[in-house]
Amino acid sequence: MTHKLSAIALSLAALGTLDLQAKIGTELIGEGFDKPVWARSPEGVEDMLWVLEKPGVIQMLDTSTGEKTEFLDIRKHIKIKMNEQGLLGLAFEKDYLKSGRFYVYYTNQKGDTEICRFTAHGDDKRQCDADTRELLITFKQDYKNHNGGWIGFGPDGYLYIGTGDGGAANDPNKRAQDLSSYLGKLLRIDVSPKTGYKVPNDNPFTSNIGAKTEIYSYGLRNPWRCSWDRKTGDFYIADVGQNHWEEINFMPAGQGNGANYGWRLREGDIATPKKKVGGSKPENATDPVYVYKHGGSNNEGFSITGGYVYRGPIKSLQGKYFFADYANPRVWSIEVKDGKSENFQDWTDELKPSKGSLSAIASFGEDHEGNLLIISHSGQIYQVVDQ
Repeated sequence: MTHKLSAIALSLAALGTLDLQAKIGTELIGEGFDKPVWARSPEGVEDMLWVLEKPGVIQMLDTSTGEKTEFLDIRKHIKIKMNEQGLLGLAFEKDYLKSGRFYVYYTNQKGDTEICRFTAHGDDKRQCDADTRELLITFKQDYKNHNGGWIGFGPDGYLYIGTGDGGAANDPNKRAQDLSSYLGKLLRIDVSPKTGYKVPNDNPFTSNIGAKTEIYSYGLRNPWRCSWDRKTGDFYIADVGQNHWEEINFMPAGQGNGANYGWRLREGDIATPKKKVGGSKPENATDPVYVYKHGGSNNEGFSITGGYVYRGPIKSLQGKYFFADYANPRVWSIEVKDGKSENFQDWTDELKPSKGSLSAIASFGEDHEGNLLIISHSGQIYQVVDQ
């Protein structure tokens, strides 16, 4: 009898889990955007999302009405002749409603990377002139792909910048392991000065001769979206792979200073083929917390899109790191405990919109409450909801 009751209890528990998943869905909150790649609200703003359009426009989306208002147009500065070029990243200062300052990451008319600061005006900081642009960092891209594109403020108040390795295939110029290059890195700068920026004193390579002092960690191929867990401060980097593996790198809160994520000597958690690159694992390399193979099955793909650890109002999703694949449009989650990934889940069917499908997932976003947003390159923005 005890065994039967236990079996019944387990069955009910399983049904409960399925029932919780079945109630998760998506709600369309915005559409008609031109190749959107990012959506975010400044701290203290509850009714508006700033949406990044890759050709060079930032739109404001009223989440209660779905209406769009143009915030900033910098198309004259931007080159978008290749799919991975354009306006790629956006970050707001913590006191944006007071300072009006925010930062963008884009490829310029020459195809090189620029990190710029702009200053919005007005009582609610919902207006911005393109002539407030201040160039902070620029560096040359070797080729037209692998432009990186993520920027964000960390819990320490510094601005972090995720750069690609410069492009082509297999990092032919060995940029990711080269500390004299900005390419294939996570940079970290202090943007508190009124103009320009400073390098934090505890950046790991400030004493290395020839090294770029802005470098915080290295060995990345093309990081496409990074995020901090807003509850724990843990850091996640989704790095797009070459021929075999997509990967998620993980650093516990307060760690990661000087980390080497292995590329171009490592792809995922294995050594790259000797005929392509060669070389053994660097002694200080940090393996990813999760990898998946290239392929078309339900747990495979070709181009990872990083997301967030869910900290919104849906209790059943707490602590799950959501991510997707751009080429094989699926949405998954993992949980990281004690530095290891577990509880892989495929949410694609549950999150399928009532009309259309989740395709070309270019990014995720968060609103002020921690609600998870899914951004389709086709022009739609969805919010994950409890149904």
